[in-house]
Amino acid sequence: MSAIITDQIRILNAKNFVAGVASSENSYYSFIGLPNPSDVQTNWDTDPPTPKDSFDQERSYYDSMIAMKKINNTDIRQVVTKRIWKSGTKYDMYRHDYSRSNTSAISKATNLYNASYYVINDDYRVYMCLQNGTSPDYPNGQISLDQPTFTDLEPRAAGTSNDGYVWKYLFTIKPNEIIKFETSDFIPVPQDWNTSADNAPVRDNAIDGSIKIVTVQNAGVNVGAISTSYTRVPINGDGNGAEATVVVNNDLKIDSVTISSQGSGYTYGTLDLAAGGVPVATTPAEFDVIIPPSGGHGADIYRELGAFNVLMYSRLENDTENPDFITNNQFARIGVVENPLAPNSTLPLALDKASALNAIRLTGIGYSSATFTPDATFVQTIGTGLTAAGRVVNYDQTTGVLKYWQDRVGFNTVGSAVTDAPYGYEQLEFTSSPSTGGSLVITPSTGSNLQIDSSFSGFSTSINNRTYNLGQDFTNGISAPEVKRYSGNIIYVDNRPSVNRSVNQKEDIKVILQF
Repeated sequence: MSAIITDQIRILNAKNFVAGVASSENSYYSFIGLPNPSDVQTNWDTDPPTPKDSFDQERSYYDSMIAMKKINNTDIRQVVTKRIWKSGTKYDMYRHDYSRSNTSAISKATNLYNASYYVINDDYRVYMCLQNGTSPDYPNGQISLDQPTFTDLEPRAAGTSNDGYVWKYLFTIKPNEIIKFETSDFIPVPQDWNTSADNAPVRDNAIDGSIKIVTVQNAGVNVGAISTSYTRVPINGDGNGAEATVVVNNDLKIDSVTISSQGSGYTYGTLDLAAGGVPVATTPAEFDVIIPPSGGHGADIYRELGAFNVLMYSRLENDTENPDFITNNQFARIGVVENPLAPNSTLPLALDKASALNAIRLTGIGYSSATFTPDATFVQTIGTGLTAAGRVVNYDQTTGVLKYWQDRVGFNTVGSAVTDAPYGYEQLEFTSSPSTGGSLVITPSTGSNLQIDSSFSGFSTSINNRTYNLGQDFTNGISAPEVKRYSGNIIYVDNRPSVNRSVNQKEDIKVILQF
Protein backbone atom coordinates (compact mmCIF):
# COMPACT_ATOMS: atom_id res chain seq x y z
CA MET A 1 0.00 0.00 0.00
CA SER A 2 1.17 3.52 -0.83
CA ALA A 3 0.79 6.30 1.73
CA ILE A 4 2.17 9.71 2.64
CA ILE A 5 2.35 11.89 5.69
CA THR A 6 1.43 15.32 4.39
CA ASP A 7 3.22 18.60 4.97
CA GLN A 8 0.31 19.67 7.16
CA ILE A 9 1.40 17.37 9.97
CA ARG A 10 4.83 19.00 9.79
CA ILE A 11 3.22 22.41 10.26
CA LEU A 12 1.05 21.04 13.06
CA ASN A 13 4.09 19.58 14.84
CA ALA A 14 5.90 22.91 14.58
CA LYS A 15 2.88 24.75 16.01
CA ASN A 16 2.55 22.24 18.84
CA PHE A 17 6.24 22.48 19.66
CA VAL A 18 6.06 26.28 19.91
CA ALA A 19 2.99 25.96 22.12
CA GLY A 20 4.81 23.40 24.25
CA VAL A 21 7.71 25.75 24.85
CA ALA A 22 5.28 28.50 25.84
CA SER A 23 3.40 26.23 28.25
CA SER A 24 4.10 26.63 31.95
CA GLU A 25 4.14 22.84 32.21
CA ASN A 26 7.39 22.64 30.25
CA SER A 27 10.80 24.23 30.32
CA TYR A 28 13.35 24.32 27.53
CA TYR A 29 16.96 25.42 27.80
CA SER A 30 19.73 25.97 25.31
CA PHE A 31 23.16 24.91 26.50
CA ILE A 32 26.82 25.26 25.67
CA GLY A 33 29.41 22.63 26.43
CA LEU A 34 32.60 20.75 25.58
CA PRO A 35 35.43 23.10 26.59
CA ASN A 36 38.08 20.60 25.43
CA PRO A 37 37.17 19.56 21.85
CA SER A 38 40.76 18.87 20.75
CA ASP A 39 40.97 16.11 23.38
CA VAL A 40 38.07 14.39 21.68
CA GLN A 41 39.31 14.90 18.12
CA THR A 42 42.53 16.67 17.18
CA ASN A 43 41.04 18.27 14.05
CA TRP A 44 37.75 19.17 15.70
CA ASP A 45 37.84 22.84 14.65
CA THR A 46 38.25 22.00 10.97
CA ASP A 47 36.02 18.92 10.90
CA PRO A 48 33.61 18.68 13.85
CA PRO A 49 32.21 15.15 14.10
CA THR A 50 28.53 14.41 13.64
CA PRO A 51 26.87 14.05 17.06
CA LYS A 52 25.83 10.57 18.11
CA ASP A 53 22.35 9.76 19.34
CA SER A 54 22.30 7.28 22.19
CA PHE A 55 21.56 7.21 25.90
CA ASP A 56 25.28 6.92 26.61
CA GLN A 57 26.08 9.96 24.47
CA GLU A 58 23.29 11.93 26.11
CA ARG A 59 25.00 11.42 29.48
CA SER A 60 28.33 12.35 27.93
CA TYR A 61 26.85 15.63 26.67
CA TYR A 62 25.77 16.39 30.23
CA ASP A 63 29.25 15.57 31.59
CA SER A 64 30.90 18.37 29.60
CA MET A 65 28.01 20.85 29.78
CA ILE A 66 28.99 24.38 30.85
CA ALA A 67 25.79 26.42 31.26
CA MET A 68 22.14 26.70 30.28
CA LYS A 69 19.87 29.55 29.18
CA LYS A 70 16.09 29.31 29.44
CA ILE A 71 14.10 29.60 26.22
CA ASN A 72 10.96 31.65 26.79
CA ASN A 73 7.84 32.25 24.70
CA THR A 74 9.48 35.34 23.19
CA ASP A 75 12.52 33.30 22.12
CA ILE A 76 10.84 30.94 19.68
CA ARG A 77 9.19 31.37 16.29
CA GLN A 78 8.06 29.36 13.33
CA VAL A 79 10.24 30.30 10.36
CA VAL A 80 10.22 29.79 6.60
CA THR A 81 12.85 29.74 3.90
CA LYS A 82 14.29 33.16 3.15
CA ARG A 83 13.72 34.29 -0.46
CA ILE A 84 14.98 37.80 -1.16
CA TRP A 85 13.39 39.70 -4.05
CA LYS A 86 15.93 40.48 -6.77
CA SER A 87 15.30 42.34 -10.01
CA GLY A 88 15.57 40.19 -13.12
CA THR A 89 14.59 36.99 -11.30
CA LYS A 90 11.76 34.69 -12.27
CA TYR A 91 9.51 33.61 -9.41
CA ASP A 92 6.96 30.86 -9.22
CA MET A 93 3.39 31.95 -8.74
CA TYR A 94 1.12 30.57 -6.05
CA ARG A 95 -0.84 27.60 -7.31
CA HIS A 96 -2.98 25.16 -5.44
CA ASP A 97 -2.09 22.18 -7.59
CA TYR A 98 1.69 21.72 -7.60
CA SER A 99 2.57 18.03 -7.42
CA ARG A 100 4.97 15.43 -8.81
CA SER A 101 2.88 15.38 -11.98
CA ASN A 102 2.46 19.18 -12.12
CA THR A 103 5.75 20.79 -11.09
CA SER A 104 6.24 24.53 -10.71
CA ALA A 105 7.41 26.27 -13.87
CA ILE A 106 10.47 28.03 -12.44
CA SER A 107 11.86 25.96 -9.57
CA LYS A 108 10.41 22.63 -10.75
CA ALA A 109 9.16 22.07 -7.22
CA THR A 110 6.88 19.08 -6.70
CA ASN A 111 4.89 20.85 -3.98
CA LEU A 112 3.94 24.38 -3.10
CA TYR A 113 6.30 24.82 -0.16
CA ASN A 114 9.40 24.09 -2.22
CA ALA A 115 8.37 26.58 -4.89
CA SER A 116 9.73 30.15 -4.98
CA TYR A 117 6.32 31.81 -4.66
CA TYR A 118 6.97 34.42 -1.96
CA VAL A 119 9.68 37.05 -1.33
CA ILE A 120 10.97 39.47 1.26
CA ASN A 121 11.82 43.00 0.12
CA ASP A 122 14.44 45.50 1.29
CA ASP A 123 12.10 46.77 4.02
CA TYR A 124 11.45 43.30 5.44
CA ARG A 125 7.95 43.14 4.00
CA VAL A 126 6.81 39.75 2.81
CA TYR A 127 4.75 39.25 -0.35
CA MET A 128 3.29 36.31 -2.18
CA CYS A 129 3.39 36.11 -5.97
CA LEU A 130 -0.13 35.45 -7.27
CA GLN A 131 0.74 35.99 -10.94
CA ASN A 132 4.21 35.90 -12.52
CA GLY A 133 3.29 36.92 -16.04
CA THR A 134 2.23 33.42 -17.11
CA SER A 135 0.42 33.53 -20.46
CA PRO A 136 0.37 31.61 -23.75
CA ASP A 137 3.32 33.77 -24.91
CA TYR A 138 5.15 33.25 -21.58
CA PRO A 139 4.11 29.79 -20.33
CA ASN A 140 6.92 29.82 -17.74
CA GLY A 141 6.32 33.37 -16.58
CA GLN A 142 8.47 36.48 -16.94
CA ILE A 143 11.26 38.10 -14.97
CA SER A 144 10.28 40.38 -12.11
CA LEU A 145 11.34 44.02 -12.57
CA ASP A 146 9.39 45.98 -9.92
CA GLN A 147 10.07 45.36 -6.24
CA PRO A 148 6.82 45.24 -4.25
CA THR A 149 6.77 47.86 -1.50
CA PHE A 150 3.06 48.55 -0.92
CA THR A 151 0.96 47.47 2.05
CA ASP A 152 -2.41 47.46 0.28
CA LEU A 153 -4.70 44.69 1.38
CA GLU A 154 -5.66 43.68 -2.15
CA PRO A 155 -3.16 42.20 -4.61
CA ARG A 156 -1.75 44.41 -7.36
CA ALA A 157 1.22 45.09 -9.59
CA ALA A 158 4.28 46.56 -7.89
CA GLY A 159 5.23 49.17 -10.48
CA THR A 160 4.83 50.38 -14.05
CA SER A 161 7.10 47.98 -15.95
CA ASN A 162 4.19 45.72 -16.98
CA ASP A 163 6.26 42.69 -15.97
CA GLY A 164 3.01 40.78 -15.43
CA TYR A 165 3.53 40.23 -11.69
CA VAL A 166 0.74 40.53 -9.14
CA TRP A 167 1.79 40.53 -5.49
CA LYS A 168 -0.15 39.97 -2.27
CA TYR A 169 1.19 41.77 0.83
CA LEU A 170 1.29 39.50 3.89
CA PHE A 171 3.25 41.03 6.79
CA THR A 172 6.25 43.08 7.87
CA ILE A 173 8.94 41.60 10.10
CA LYS A 174 9.51 43.74 13.19
CA PRO A 175 13.04 45.01 14.00
CA ASN A 176 13.29 43.01 17.23
CA GLU A 177 12.25 39.86 15.37
CA ILE A 178 14.87 40.50 12.69
CA ILE A 179 17.60 40.50 15.34
CA LYS A 180 16.40 37.33 17.02
CA PHE A 181 14.92 35.21 14.26
CA GLU A 182 16.42 36.15 10.90
CA THR A 183 19.26 34.02 9.56
CA SER A 184 20.97 33.73 6.20
CA ASP A 185 18.45 31.02 5.27
CA PHE A 186 15.28 31.73 7.26
CA ILE A 187 12.85 34.50 8.17
CA PRO A 188 10.24 34.44 10.96
CA VAL A 189 6.51 34.46 10.51
CA PRO A 190 4.52 36.51 13.03
CA GLN A 191 3.64 35.09 16.41
CA ASP A 192 -0.02 34.39 17.18
CA TRP A 193 -1.22 35.12 13.66
CA ASN A 194 -4.79 34.08 14.46
CA THR A 195 -5.21 36.50 17.38
CA SER A 196 -2.65 39.30 17.11
CA ALA A 197 -4.02 42.79 16.42
CA ASP A 198 -0.94 43.54 14.30
CA ASN A 199 -2.03 40.94 11.79
CA ALA A 200 -5.74 41.70 11.89
CA PRO A 201 -6.00 43.82 8.68
CA VAL A 202 -4.53 41.09 6.44
CA ARG A 203 -6.18 38.26 8.36
CA ASP A 204 -9.64 39.86 8.39
CA ASN A 205 -9.42 40.70 4.69
CA ALA A 206 -9.16 37.02 3.81
CA ILE A 207 -12.27 35.46 2.26
CA ASP A 208 -12.57 31.70 2.03
CA GLY A 209 -12.61 30.54 -1.59
CA SER A 210 -12.35 34.01 -3.17
CA ILE A 211 -10.85 33.99 -6.65
CA LYS A 212 -8.10 36.48 -7.37
CA ILE A 213 -6.26 35.08 -10.41
CA VAL A 214 -7.23 33.33 -13.64
CA THR A 215 -4.45 32.48 -16.10
CA VAL A 216 -4.80 31.96 -19.85
CA GLN A 217 -3.34 28.63 -20.92
CA ASN A 218 -4.59 28.73 -24.54
CA ALA A 219 -5.72 31.99 -26.12
CA GLY A 220 -8.04 30.16 -28.57
CA VAL A 221 -8.83 30.92 -32.23
CA ASN A 222 -11.61 33.19 -33.51
CA VAL A 223 -12.78 34.07 -30.05
CA GLY A 224 -15.45 36.77 -29.72
CA ALA A 225 -15.19 40.10 -31.48
CA ILE A 226 -12.08 42.14 -32.29
CA SER A 227 -10.85 44.37 -29.43
CA THR A 228 -13.84 43.64 -27.21
CA SER A 229 -14.07 43.44 -23.43
CA TYR A 230 -16.59 41.00 -22.04
CA THR A 231 -17.54 41.92 -18.53
CA ARG A 232 -19.23 39.80 -15.93
CA VAL A 233 -18.06 36.47 -17.31
CA PRO A 234 -19.05 34.05 -14.54
CA ILE A 235 -16.77 31.54 -12.84
CA ASN A 236 -18.68 28.32 -12.32
CA GLY A 237 -17.85 25.91 -9.52
CA ASP A 238 -18.86 25.12 -5.97
CA GLY A 239 -18.63 28.77 -4.89
CA ASN A 240 -20.62 31.78 -5.97
CA GLY A 241 -20.29 35.37 -7.05
CA ALA A 242 -16.96 35.30 -8.91
CA GLU A 243 -16.83 37.10 -12.25
CA ALA A 244 -14.09 38.08 -14.68
CA THR A 245 -13.49 40.57 -17.45
CA VAL A 246 -12.19 38.90 -20.62
CA VAL A 247 -10.44 41.02 -23.27
CA VAL A 248 -10.16 39.84 -26.89
CA ASN A 249 -7.35 41.31 -29.04
CA ASN A 250 -7.19 42.20 -32.73
CA ASP A 251 -6.25 38.61 -33.61
CA LEU A 252 -9.47 37.26 -32.12
CA LYS A 253 -7.58 35.64 -29.27
CA ILE A 254 -7.87 36.08 -25.53
CA ASP A 255 -5.63 38.96 -24.51
CA SER A 256 -6.19 39.00 -20.75
CA VAL A 257 -8.45 37.94 -17.92
CA THR A 258 -8.93 40.02 -14.78
CA ILE A 259 -11.16 39.34 -11.81
CA SER A 260 -13.97 41.87 -11.44
CA SER A 261 -15.72 40.10 -8.55
CA GLN A 262 -13.85 37.65 -6.32
CA GLY A 263 -16.80 35.73 -4.97
CA SER A 264 -16.38 33.15 -2.21
CA GLY A 265 -16.57 29.47 -1.36
CA TYR A 266 -14.68 28.05 -4.35
CA THR A 267 -12.58 24.89 -4.15
CA TYR A 268 -12.68 24.51 -7.94
CA GLY A 269 -13.87 26.64 -10.83
CA THR A 270 -14.00 27.20 -14.56
CA LEU A 271 -14.58 30.28 -16.70
CA ASP A 272 -17.92 30.13 -18.55
CA LEU A 273 -17.37 32.21 -21.71
CA ALA A 274 -20.73 31.34 -23.20
CA ALA A 275 -22.59 32.52 -20.12
CA GLY A 276 -20.60 35.73 -20.31
CA GLY A 277 -21.74 36.44 -23.86
CA VAL A 278 -18.54 35.38 -25.66
CA PRO A 279 -19.41 33.77 -29.04
CA VAL A 280 -18.35 30.17 -29.66
CA ALA A 281 -14.74 30.02 -30.90
CA THR A 282 -13.18 27.90 -33.66
CA THR A 283 -10.67 26.70 -31.06
CA PRO A 284 -11.86 27.20 -27.49
CA ALA A 285 -9.67 29.13 -25.08
CA GLU A 286 -8.38 27.38 -21.97
CA PHE A 287 -8.00 28.86 -18.50
CA ASP A 288 -6.74 27.95 -15.03
CA VAL A 289 -8.74 29.27 -12.13
CA ILE A 290 -6.31 29.55 -9.19
CA ILE A 291 -7.89 28.50 -5.91
CA PRO A 292 -6.64 30.15 -2.69
CA PRO A 293 -5.80 28.13 0.45
CA SER A 294 -8.53 27.35 2.96
CA GLY A 295 -9.79 30.56 4.53
CA GLY A 296 -8.38 32.71 1.72
CA HIS A 297 -5.01 34.37 1.25
CA GLY A 298 -3.76 35.63 4.61
CA ALA A 299 -6.13 33.60 6.80
CA ASP A 300 -3.49 31.12 8.05
CA ILE A 301 0.04 32.31 7.35
CA TYR A 302 1.65 29.13 8.73
CA ARG A 303 -0.26 26.91 6.32
CA GLU A 304 0.06 29.36 3.43
CA LEU A 305 3.86 29.64 3.66
CA GLY A 306 4.65 26.18 4.98
CA ALA A 307 6.01 27.12 8.43
CA PHE A 308 7.28 23.68 9.49
CA ASN A 309 10.59 25.03 10.77
CA VAL A 310 11.12 26.42 14.28
CA LEU A 311 13.90 28.74 15.43
CA MET A 312 14.94 28.98 19.08
CA TYR A 313 17.01 31.97 20.13
CA SER A 314 19.38 32.48 23.05
CA ARG A 315 21.82 35.26 23.83
CA LEU A 316 24.84 34.49 25.96
CA GLU A 317 26.33 37.51 27.63
CA ASN A 318 28.46 37.98 30.70
CA ASP A 319 26.65 39.06 33.84
CA THR A 320 28.50 40.16 36.96
CA GLU A 321 25.35 39.54 39.00
CA ASN A 322 25.09 35.93 37.89
CA PRO A 323 28.27 34.84 36.10
CA ASP A 324 27.14 31.45 34.82
CA PHE A 325 28.78 31.80 31.41
CA ILE A 326 32.51 31.31 31.81
CA THR A 327 35.25 33.33 30.10
CA ASN A 328 38.81 32.56 29.07
CA ASN A 329 37.87 29.16 27.71
CA GLN A 330 35.87 27.84 24.81
CA PHE A 331 32.82 25.84 23.94
CA ALA A 332 32.38 23.59 20.94
CA ARG A 333 28.90 22.21 21.41
CA ILE A 334 25.45 23.75 21.64
CA GLY A 335 22.16 22.04 22.23
CA VAL A 336 18.67 22.10 23.65
CA VAL A 337 17.39 20.17 26.65
CA GLU A 338 13.75 19.64 27.53
CA ASN A 339 12.50 19.73 31.12
CA PRO A 340 15.71 19.57 33.13
CA LEU A 341 15.24 19.39 36.90
CA ALA A 342 16.45 21.49 39.77
CA PRO A 343 19.31 19.92 41.77
CA ASN A 344 18.32 17.21 44.25
CA SER A 345 14.70 17.64 43.26
CA THR A 346 11.89 16.32 41.10
CA LEU A 347 10.78 19.88 40.36
CA PRO A 348 11.55 21.50 37.00
CA LEU A 349 14.46 23.90 36.74
CA ALA A 350 13.12 27.46 36.89
CA LEU A 351 16.28 29.61 36.71
CA ASP A 352 16.75 31.95 33.77
CA LYS A 353 20.40 30.90 33.62
CA ALA A 354 22.05 27.92 35.25
CA SER A 355 25.61 26.76 35.64
CA ALA A 356 26.10 23.09 34.75
CA LEU A 357 29.58 23.04 36.29
CA ASN A 358 30.91 22.03 39.65
CA ALA A 359 32.91 24.67 41.53
CA ILE A 360 35.18 24.99 44.55
CA ARG A 361 36.25 28.09 46.44
CA LEU A 362 40.02 28.17 47.04
CA THR A 363 42.02 30.05 49.62
CA GLY A 364 45.63 30.39 50.61
CA ILE A 365 48.58 32.70 50.12
CA GLY A 366 48.89 33.46 46.43
CA TYR A 367 45.36 32.44 45.38
CA SER A 368 45.03 35.75 43.53
CA SER A 369 48.10 35.04 41.39
CA ALA A 370 47.79 31.29 40.94
CA THR A 371 46.79 29.95 37.52
CA PHE A 372 44.97 26.86 36.33
CA THR A 373 45.52 25.87 32.73
CA PRO A 374 42.18 25.51 30.93
CA ASP A 375 41.23 21.85 30.35
CA ALA A 376 44.11 20.60 32.56
CA THR A 377 43.43 17.97 35.20
CA PHE A 378 43.72 18.87 38.88
CA VAL A 379 43.26 16.53 41.82
CA GLN A 380 42.45 16.26 45.52
CA THR A 381 43.45 13.38 47.78
CA ILE A 382 40.18 12.77 49.61
CA GLY A 383 41.38 9.75 51.59
CA THR A 384 43.98 7.02 51.65
CA GLY A 385 44.33 5.78 48.10
CA LEU A 386 41.37 7.91 46.94
CA THR A 387 41.78 10.73 44.42
CA ALA A 388 39.16 13.09 43.01
CA ALA A 389 40.00 14.46 39.56
CA GLY A 390 38.52 17.41 37.67
CA ARG A 391 39.08 19.24 34.40
CA VAL A 392 39.62 23.01 34.62
CA VAL A 393 37.04 25.20 32.88
CA ASN A 394 37.72 28.57 34.50
CA TYR A 395 39.58 30.04 37.46
CA ASP A 396 38.76 33.50 38.84
CA GLN A 397 41.82 35.00 40.55
CA THR A 398 39.68 37.68 42.20
CA THR A 399 37.23 35.37 43.97
CA GLY A 400 39.25 32.14 44.08
CA VAL A 401 36.42 30.20 42.38
CA LEU A 402 37.54 27.25 40.29
CA LYS A 403 34.86 25.89 37.93
CA TYR A 404 35.39 22.40 36.60
CA TRP A 405 33.82 19.30 35.14
CA GLN A 406 34.61 15.67 35.75
CA ASP A 407 35.60 13.48 32.86
CA ARG A 408 34.71 9.81 32.88
CA VAL A 409 37.64 8.67 34.95
CA GLY A 410 39.36 5.55 33.66
CA PHE A 411 37.90 5.76 30.16
CA ASN A 412 39.06 7.32 26.91
CA THR A 413 37.06 9.81 24.87
CA VAL A 414 35.11 7.12 23.03
CA GLY A 415 34.20 5.22 26.19
CA SER A 416 36.75 2.39 26.17
CA ALA A 417 38.42 1.41 29.45
CA VAL A 418 41.98 2.65 29.95
CA THR A 419 44.67 0.27 31.17
CA ASP A 420 46.04 1.30 34.58
CA ALA A 421 43.83 4.38 34.84
CA PRO A 422 45.73 6.96 36.95
CA TYR A 423 42.73 7.79 39.15
CA GLY A 424 40.98 4.46 39.08
CA TYR A 425 37.59 3.78 37.60
CA GLU A 426 35.36 5.41 40.20
CA GLN A 427 34.49 9.07 39.72
CA LEU A 428 35.04 10.57 43.16
CA GLU A 429 33.71 13.95 44.23
CA PHE A 430 35.81 16.78 45.65
CA THR A 431 35.09 17.33 49.33
CA SER A 432 35.63 19.81 52.14
CA SER A 433 35.63 16.89 54.63
CA PRO A 434 38.33 14.46 53.49
CA SER A 435 38.72 11.19 55.31
CA THR A 436 41.89 9.80 56.93
CA GLY A 437 44.85 10.23 54.63
CA GLY A 438 43.17 13.01 52.64
CA SER A 439 43.59 16.79 52.62
CA LEU A 440 42.07 20.03 51.36
CA VAL A 441 45.09 20.77 49.16
CA ILE A 442 44.61 21.73 45.52
CA THR A 443 47.73 22.28 43.43
CA PRO A 444 47.44 24.95 40.69
CA SER A 445 49.26 24.91 37.37
CA THR A 446 51.44 27.78 38.63
CA GLY A 447 51.81 29.16 42.12
CA SER A 448 51.80 27.75 45.64
CA ASN A 449 49.46 25.04 46.85
CA LEU A 450 45.97 26.22 47.74
CA GLN A 451 43.22 24.58 49.70
CA ILE A 452 39.45 24.33 49.64
CA ASP A 453 37.92 27.11 51.73
CA SER A 454 35.84 24.81 53.93
CA SER A 455 34.68 27.76 56.06
CA PHE A 456 32.97 29.54 53.15
CA SER A 457 29.28 29.21 52.34
CA GLY A 458 27.04 31.48 50.30
CA PHE A 459 26.32 32.92 46.86
CA SER A 460 28.55 36.02 47.18
CA THR A 461 31.70 37.18 48.90
CA SER A 462 33.09 40.55 50.00
CA ILE A 463 36.63 41.45 48.96
CA ASN A 464 38.13 44.87 49.74
CA ASN A 465 34.67 46.25 50.55
CA ARG A 466 33.25 45.07 47.24
CA THR A 467 30.65 42.36 46.86
CA TYR A 468 31.20 39.69 44.20
CA ASN A 469 28.43 37.34 43.15
CA LEU A 470 29.77 33.91 42.35
CA GLY A 471 26.98 32.56 40.15
CA GLN A 472 26.56 29.43 42.29
CA ASP A 473 25.68 28.70 45.90
CA PHE A 474 28.55 27.23 47.96
CA THR A 475 28.41 25.04 51.05
CA ASN A 476 31.72 24.66 52.90
CA GLY A 477 33.62 25.72 49.81
CA ILE A 478 31.89 23.27 47.46
CA SER A 479 29.21 24.06 44.86
CA ALA A 480 27.25 21.57 42.80
CA PRO A 481 25.77 22.37 39.37
CA GLU A 482 22.55 24.40 39.37
CA VAL A 483 20.84 21.69 37.34
CA LYS A 484 20.30 18.02 38.16
CA ARG A 485 22.77 16.13 36.03
CA TYR A 486 21.32 13.77 33.42
CA SER A 487 17.78 15.10 33.93
CA GLY A 488 15.44 15.99 31.08
CA ASN A 489 15.80 15.07 27.42
CA ILE A 490 18.49 16.45 25.17
CA ILE A 491 16.57 17.02 21.93
CA TYR A 492 19.18 18.84 19.86
CA VAL A 493 22.99 18.69 19.67
CA ASP A 494 25.30 20.60 17.35
CA ASN A 495 29.07 20.08 17.34
CA ARG A 496 30.72 23.32 16.22
CA PRO A 497 34.20 24.74 15.68
CA SER A 498 35.25 26.05 19.07
CA VAL A 499 34.24 29.54 20.20
CA ASN A 500 36.57 31.30 22.63
CA ARG A 501 34.71 33.39 25.21
CA SER A 502 36.02 36.70 26.52
CA VAL A 503 34.78 39.21 29.08
CA ASN A 504 33.13 41.62 26.62
CA GLN A 505 31.78 38.98 24.27
CA LYS A 506 28.19 38.06 23.41
CA GLU A 507 26.94 35.12 21.40
CA ASP A 508 23.61 34.76 19.67
CA ILE A 509 22.58 31.12 19.37
CA LYS A 510 19.92 30.31 16.79
CA VAL A 511 18.81 26.70 16.63
CA ILE A 512 16.66 25.58 13.69
CA LEU A 513 14.41 22.55 14.15
CA GLN A 514 12.79 21.19 11.00
CA PHE A 515 9.70 19.08 11.38
